[in-house]
Amino acid sequence: MNLIERITLSLAADPPHDLLPGDLIEGHDDEPRQAAVLVAITDRPDPGLILTVRREHLRTHAGQVAFPGGRIDDGEDAPAAALREALEELALDPALVRLIGTADAYRTVTGYGVTPVVGVVPPDLDLVPNPAEVADWFEAPLDFVLDPANQQRMSAEYQGRLRHYYRIDWKGRQIWGATAAMLVNLSRRLG
Repeated sequence: MNLIERITLSLAADPPHDLLPGDLIEGHDDEPRQAAVLVAITDRPDPGLILTVRREHLRTHAGQVAFPGGRIDDGEDAPAAALREALEELALDPALVRLIGTADAYRTVTGYGVTPVVGVVPPDLDLVPNPAEVADWFEAPLDFVLDPANQQRMSAEYQGRLRHYYRIDWKGRQIWGATAAMLVNLSRRLG
C-alpha cells in the first residue's frame, strides 16, 4: 500500500488519542473563527506536499510557511474554502484536485479553528503565486515531513507564558506552528 492510500485509510478511521488539539489562549475561549487549508499531495511515486511562503508584509503569519488556505466564507464548507483559497493563492485549478478527506481540526493561537482538507494533485503543476499573498511555493517530500524523527518539539515564550510547538526543517525552510502541528497530527494518524 502506498503512502497516499495509507493516508486515505487513516482519515476514515477514528483519530488516535495523542492528537495535538491546538491552542486556547486565556481570554480567547470564545468560538474560533472557521478556516480551511488544502493539504495538497502530489501524485507521484514519492509524493510531495505543496506549501506556500507567505508575503513579509501580511498582517498575520508574515513570511511563514503555510498550506494554501484561509477563512471559510458564508455558505461554504471546508473543502470549498480550501479549494477556493488554493485557486486564489496559487492558481491551482480545483478540477485538478482529488479530495480524499479531511484531517483533524486544529485551533490556532490566533483564534482560528482550521480544518485541513487533504487532496491529491498531479505532479509538476505550473502554479502561479498570488503576489499579494504568496512570496513563493515549494514541494517538500511527504515522507520527510510526516516522519516523527524530523518533527522537532520546540518552546518559546508567547504572551508571558512558555508555549510548545513543532518545527520541521527541510532544505532551509522552517515549517512550524499550526502547519507543522497539522502535519504531526497527520503522521500520528498513520501510526
